[in-house]
Amino acid sequence: MVLLLTAFIATNAQVNANGQPARTIFAYGGQFTKPFMRYIIALTKKDNPKICFLPTASADNANGIVAWYKACEDLPMRPYVQMAFVASYTEPKTFDENLMGMDAIVVGGGNTLNMMAIWKAQGIDTILRKAYNKGIILAGGSAGSLCWFQGGTTDSRPKDLSIVRGLGFIQTSHCPHYHSEPMRKPLYFDNILKGNLNAGYAIDDLAGIVFENEKYIRSVAIDNKSNTYYVSVADGKIDEKLLPVAEIIK
Repeated sequence: MVLLLTAFIATNAQVNANGQPARTIFAYGGQFTKPFMRYIIALTKKDNPKICFLPTASADNANGIVAWYKACEDLPMRPYVQMAFVASYTEPKTFDENLMGMDAIVVGGGNTLNMMAIWKAQGIDTILRKAYNKGIILAGGSAGSLCWFQGGTTDSRPKDLSIVRGLGFIQTSHCPHYHSEPMRKPLYFDNILKGNLNAGYAIDDLAGIVFENEKYIRSVAIDNKSNTYYVSVADGKIDEKLLPVAEIIK
């Protein structure tokens, strides 16, 4: 399956005009799964790629890290974890040295607002921009998908969902968990209608979108019930366009 995916992606891959590797983001709506990991492996177009998990949004939660290693079991890849809650005597390499040596970086779910603040304080936001420009695959779901966009709604604050700003690598808004969390969709609509958020991409938990060089390329899903959407305003009303799923990944 990975070989078939690699062939498909290589055939359809874009390259910058100057011959540099394409800048690629794979955003999915929920948490990482083996099918998503297989797809990320294929996107690297490498044998046994180095893929690093960045669990900042969950405060480097140990259970999340264990789940990451379990999801990577028996896959043709080398799994790594880059924690942000560290001390100098426990980390022989800098964040830059670790992350820039990867073939892909996968960001986990959790508190998007706190994650963005920690990344900025540690300079990880700048490193991720360097990784993106180098052609290292960037991926993730939930907080790990929201971070790549201009912004969206988050449960990172008490009481109500609120707006959070991301890195802006993709210059649109984003809504993860589109149908699995009932408040997400109506709030997303309301914020776009009011101009609080730009038009953008909504993704169900078991679906994902590939972007290359900041352009939408394709939608994929783990099952035939999950989808991706482009949500905008037309004639003063919400226009929700279903994006056709190019492939069911296994």
